[in-house]
Amino acid sequence: MRLIDNTFRERLASGSLTTCLCWTLIREDGFTLGVTDHDRAVLRDGIIHQPGAALEAGRFETAGGLRPGRAAAAGALSADAITDADLAAGLWNGARVHVYRTDWEAPQHYALVWTGYLSEVVQTESGFEAELISLKSDLERPVGRTYSRRCDAKLGDARCGLTGVEGATCDKRFSTCCETFNNAANFQGFPHMPGPDAVLAGPAAIGNDGGKR
Repeated sequence: MRLIDNTFRERLASGSLTTCLCWTLIREDGFTLGVTDHDRAVLRDGIIHQPGAALEAGRFETAGGLRPGRAAAAGALSADAITDADLAAGLWNGARVHVYRTDWEAPQHYALVWTGYLSEVVQTESGFEAELISLKSDLERPVGRTYSRRCDAKLGDARCGLTGVEGATCDKRFSTCCETFNNAANFQGFPHMPGPDAVLAGPAAIGNDGGKR
């Protein structure tokens, strides 16, 4: 359910077609860009949203439950701030996106239509295409470490601690860490965790010692 103030609701109910879409894009480095599908600039919430069809909105899908909703965006590079170099450098990947249905005659009246992230930004001959992923996608991101027998560090990174291993490979096993790299102290796995047989085994029929190991 989208919250719309009473004044905006009345303007919408009047049948007056004075709304447009305003896109506010915020890159991870803090750079903010406003674009609109209106033919004139729209000042919304202190941000000037420039015209020029920099983005063309597709349909917005809102998923039920915890499944992330998705949308699609495509555009020509008519916004000076969206440059080929920045796209090639991946500066727009993961940018936060807010899409508002805005009354361009009274921009203080608007309703949030979509919020999410730019994902899979791909350059095309005419500009770029991007998929938008809703904020529910944050729930799919792994948090913390995986409890596994194998190491989850990358060979040669800060957690691994090894240097001068360019061209070497590691299968993430504790035996390899010990015997090949002599790096057991920095092993980032849990080599002594019990296997599924131990976890699923029931109490012994004979020789039960009361749970002592």
